[in-house]
Amino acid sequence: MADETPFQILISDCRRDLDTVQRELKEIDMLIQQSTGEVEKLARRHSHATNHLRHIQSNLETVPRNDIRDAYDAVQDAQQRLFTMRGQLEKLQSDQRNTERYGAVLRRVLEVLGAEVEPEVGEPGRKVPADQPVVVRVIEAQEGERRRLSRAMHDGPAQSMTNFILQAEICQRLFGSDPERASAELVQLKTASTDTFQQIRDFIFELRPMMLDDLGLVPTVRRYAEMYREKNRLPIEVTLLGKDRRLEPYLEITVFRIIQELLNNVRDHAQASQVRVTVELEDRWVRAAVEDNGVGFNVDETLVAARQKQTLGLSTMYERVEMLGGKLEIESKPGQGTRVVVDIPIEGD
Repeated sequence: MADETPFQILISDCRRDLDTVQRELKEIDMLIQQSTGEVEKLARRHSHATNHLRHIQSNLETVPRNDIRDAYDAVQDAQQRLFTMRGQLEKLQSDQRNTERYGAVLRRVLEVLGAEVEPEVGEPGRKVPADQPVVVRVIEAQEGERRRLSRAMHDGPAQSMTNFILQAEICQRLFGSDPERASAELVQLKTASTDTFQQIRDFIFELRPMMLDDLGLVPTVRRYAEMYREKNRLPIEVTLLGKDRRLEPYLEITVFRIIQELLNNVRDHAQASQVRVTVELEDRWVRAAVEDNGVGFNVDETLVAARQKQTLGLSTMYERVEMLGGKLEIESKPGQGTRVVVDIPIEGD
């Protein structure tokens, strides 16, 4: 418009760009869902091809050369396709994060300019409106975690159980004709069962560590740190300050879940080479700190983006701590690592 002021033009440009960002996010989200499904299919195909190759490798003297070559080619092809599709999925996820950051900046600019902003439309189950009660956010967070564990269970132990059935059927057919080959198959089945059993134990620990009820917060954090170190090959140090003692169950599970979530963030985003966890127990409060030497981030920008997107992780963590009368502080700068400290008061006896 000829009579529009530069101020109005800026608002119009930001709104137009924000509309474009929202359309792009919907398209990216759809592509991510499609790519995730394709990765799951290719992972199953790769697993089947690998198991078939293992079976052939244990019987090389009796398998025709062409079958051996075909088995190796099948594994290589499945591996290459899976690698390519995972790369595509990671690229889409990176594009999604960058686009969301840009959208958060545009929303912030519009808010500063005093312009009305359309409520952000999110995928059901992943975002909730800001005016929803805290209990709704907590429920959404719980359901999101259940979905994550469900996918992990499907891709891990559930897939392994399918392979167990196939191997058991092979053993059953071989017992009468070739006991030696049947014995070799049973050895492989035992090894795979042991690995899967450990995966299931890890899932159970993540869902609800029983030792938290039996032994308390500090031993559970130490055990989780050991598992974290072994699984992620990331050095982690746990320090206790004060005298170890039992807390109210709601406090122990809250502090443990916060430490767990912060360590997951370190694993997924920090690119750190060392992590330190400190649990401090005093008469009237408990403090938990998670510190890493990773890439760090701009705290203000990240918090603004989290509030704009209504993401469940960081905002729900803040709300859980505040509901208990505590506080959460984040210290971080790009290239200088991150330190998150949580203080929660302990009710008197």
